[in-house]
Amino acid sequence: MITTLCVDIGGSGLKAAMVDLHGDLMTERLRVDTPYPCPPERLVAALTDLVTPLGRADRATVGFPGLVRDGRVLHVPSLTRARYDGDTDVDLQHRWDRFPLEAALQEAFGIPTKLLNDADVQGCAVVAGRGLEFVITLGTGVGTALFLDGRLLPHLELSHGPFKKGVSIDTALGNVERKRLERDHWRARVRAAIDVFDAMLYFDRVYVGGGNAKHLDPSDVGPKGTIVSNSAGIIGGVRAWDFAD
Repeated sequence: MITTLCVDIGGSGLKAAMVDLHGDLMTERLRVDTPYPCPPERLVAALTDLVTPLGRADRATVGFPGLVRDGRVLHVPSLTRARYDGDTDVDLQHRWDRFPLEAALQEAFGIPTKLLNDADVQGCAVVAGRGLEFVITLGTGVGTALFLDGRLLPHLELSHGPFKKGVSIDTALGNVERKRLERDHWRARVRAAIDVFDAMLYFDRVYVGGGNAKHLDPSDVGPKGTIVSNSAGIIGGVRAWDFAD
């Protein structure tokens, strides 16, 4: 039985569990707060400490809250801040730029490791494999993923597009704004953003997950939408290997 170490890196928390091929948890899901400031080396050390009690797996999947390509970090809004709700730190931004995180984690874990955007991982757990399926994750920021007939498409940072008055969707729906706004106001923003995405993509289905999806009602995601459990960010780590290049 192949076991997968599934790791979910979030702006507020780091989570990990061992999962079998059926997507069932083989261990408890461990969680620690994301440390700040969080340069690459500190993140790798924190994740190594987190997963060590789980034992040895055959492989690992890591969901990352930013743009990664060929195992390298191209952009990560949350971890380039000196504190959780702070502004971008230029030094952290420089240290994260092109950092080979997949290789660093593979060396730290000692097993084959796949690094993907966290929305891509969550999508691997929930898509049906028919038509154009869109995934939105609501957490510290906003993640997105696209699948066409069961194929994971190249990752695009669609939430960095404008929402209104120079504010991006990522900021307008992010956790700082959710805490600042009345619940109904934030939910209205989510509905408006889904309409914007649909106008661009004409998706067949949209799946809305992440830690802040629990603040939504089914009516907020529209007739083509489904609210999915935040556990998909862990469980998708198994199915992600079926979407290998």
